[in-house]
Amino acid sequence: MLEAFKKHIEDSFPELLDTHFIIACSGGLDSTALVELCHQVNLKFSIAHCNFRLRGKASYGDEVFVRDYAKKIEKEVFVTQFDTLGYVHQHKVSVQMAARELRYAWFDQLLKENKGTYLLTAHHANDNLETFLINLSRGTGIDGLTGIPAKINDIRRPLLPFTRQELESFAQVEKMEWREDASNADAKYLRNKIRLEIIPKLNELHPTFSDNFKNTLDYLIQTETIASAYLEKLKKNLFVDKGDRFEIEIKKLKELHPLSTYLHGLFGAYGFKELDNLEVLLDGLSGKQLSSSTHVLVKNRDVLILTLNEESKLDAQEYLITEEEVPLNLPLNLKFSVVPERYNNIDNVIFVQKSALKYPLTVRKWKTGDYFYPIGLNRKKKLSKFFKDEKVDVLSKEKTWLLCSEGQIVWVIGMRADHRFRVEDTAQDIIKIEFT
Repeated sequence: MLEAFKKHIEDSFPELLDTHFIIACSGGLDSTALVELCHQVNLKFSIAHCNFRLRGKASYGDEVFVRDYAKKIEKEVFVTQFDTLGYVHQHKVSVQMAARELRYAWFDQLLKENKGTYLLTAHHANDNLETFLINLSRGTGIDGLTGIPAKINDIRRPLLPFTRQELESFAQVEKMEWREDASNADAKYLRNKIRLEIIPKLNELHPTFSDNFKNTLDYLIQTETIASAYLEKLKKNLFVDKGDRFEIEIKKLKELHPLSTYLHGLFGAYGFKELDNLEVLLDGLSGKQLSSSTHVLVKNRDVLILTLNEESKLDAQEYLITEEEVPLNLPLNLKFSVVPERYNNIDNVIFVQKSALKYPLTVRKWKTGDYFYPIGLNRKKKLSKFFKDEKVDVLSKEKTWLLCSEGQIVWVIGMRADHRFRVEDTAQDIIKIEFT
């Protein structure tokens, strides 16, 4: 497998041959095998490991294993720990979604800090099949049946042509060690159920099912490539660039058949997935509009106007701050520093007890129902009432950001800190947070 992997890198990922990248490594078979393969090919990389603190001693065992393995092969390792369950409760998402959002936010931070040019993940052929079946079961277009992309933005997935069986054989030949996650055997999770129960049945139905699936996936990818090329050509004819927006003639759109398929292909990438709404918009009154998380589509007489929805995209976003460093992509400038003593808080500088902060912190816009304990008041107060008492105008209120720890407001940034995070013990570490 080593020679096949080396040739695959040379043919499909030449950018990895002369640059330093990061490998996401959990300590499991797949990611550890990826690290070992890259090491044996003499590629330049560091290792990144996330401890989600979900499995007690086992989670810390994974962390120790990855640290020791990185030391053994003389590679730099980055490690972070997350309060995953706290994130689940705060954001009302599944554990799997929380872990995904946390780790990719941290990986993105590492890349922005120039720790590596690309991030490599250990997704392989079996993951592709599982993803295909999950999307098929939920209902999807061709874009959901073409599998996991090998390259997207700064992410690279060089193991997609290889099966888990091939990785395991490689690991056994190399006498590798790895960590087993007991949750992978729990069939209550959809992906595990497909892996443990459905795929074995498909293999029983046809002994060459896995190879047949690979071929089918290749055909689908080729078909999607042809369709995408045609749609891009069509876009160049239909989407008239006006600098800050695109204008599309409605009459030309209505000439396309089947209309719903074309609308999905042309506007799906901008976040517009409800085809019925798109068709209604074509015959709607001038001024009628649809919004996605990233764009706005407005009917203006005989054209549709497509523009960026920057404000709603920014407002809806939450930014994570790990203990190691403030990310570079925050919508405002924050500086954290440990200081020997505290001073009085002012509008743009506060002092908090370090031990009171639970990472990752979040920066977000305020929402109806938010409350905090204004420092000096030491009692609960709704933000809406606080804004009213402070005579904050509507525009300023909507531009206000919050710094939060495990769902609790630490600071109405630029205005007032929360009493619960005040410095009570000057003998312990004190954090100074500046807003510039």
